[in-house]
Amino acid sequence: MATMTLRGIDEQIACVLKERAQKEDTSVNTVMLKILKESLGLEKKKRTILHDDLDHLAGTWSAQDAAEFERATTPFRAVDEDMWNCLS
Repeated sequence: MATMTLRGIDEQIACVLKERAQKEDTSVNTVMLKILKESLGLEKKKRTILHDDLDHLAGTWSAQDAAEFERATTPFRAVDEDMWNCLS
């Protein structure tokens, strides 16, 4: 396996590479290899889209909120026997 040195990396690129490596919990070297492989067509870019726009809501309900939700949605679990009998 070859070792290469890449010169001319400005601060903006270096910063973005470091942030991406940290976000992916990997090294800058691994991120750069992945980018090179994808851009050269040696590896397909993964199209996984992670949504984190609702993460701030996760785990925010209190026990009282959960109980109130359960009470409010209980009627939706009922089966209308008359409706099912007329379909058969």
